[in-house]
Amino acid sequence: MPGALPRRIAALLALAACAAGAQTVTLQGMLGSKALLIVEGAPPRSLAAGESFKGVKVLAILGDQAVVEVGGKRQTLRVGDAPASVGGGGAGSNGTRISISASSGGHFMTQGAINGRAVQFMVDTGATSVAIGLRDAERLGIDYRKGVPGTGSTANGTVPMWRVKLASVRVGDVEVHEVDAAVLGASMPFVLLGNSFLTRFQMKRENDMLVLERRY
Repeated sequence: MPGALPRRIAALLALAACAAGAQTVTLQGMLGSKALLIVEGAPPRSLAAGESFKGVKVLAILGDQAVVEVGGKRQTLRVGDAPASVGGGGAGSNGTRISISASSGGHFMTQGAINGRAVQFMVDTGATSVAIGLRDAERLGIDYRKGVPGTGSTANGTVPMWRVKLASVRVGDVEVHEVDAAVLGASMPFVLLGNSFLTRFQMKRENDMLVLERRY
């Protein structure tokens, strides 16, 4: 059963570390003629074509897409897609190590992807499985009503719940397949990264960094 939702929401996100020499970039949205980018662990930054931030330069903005350049390499980002690794050698999905820094509120937050679609995760070792709010589940295209029905506990009481299987969960360049999850019939500010994902890793804390090493 997923743990109760925390009452305090951290304001800053931390992106999972990726391959050396590359930048992890997410297109969070559009603000008029500017792209709202999250680069590495920095807060969202709005950039117009021709502007740069932390080594990432916006070349063009086309509808819900932005063309960016890092280290001479170009990549097209789309709103809602998973975080992309731009520059360096590029990150695939065969990584074995995830590093997540603590936010200002003390929570371990990271951007990642479920079934190839971008989500905001919060690590929750008290949650049995990955826990997804109703709105995120619908955005991700999860057919949760075909899952196993039940009930789940939140800070606001008991709500309907459906147990489902996720094709993939990705953080940085680490991707895990066939992950158990619960869709809760309530709104959630982020997806809880629970033990159905975490138990596939050895976890250790190094100061303000949570390090996950994949088990084999």
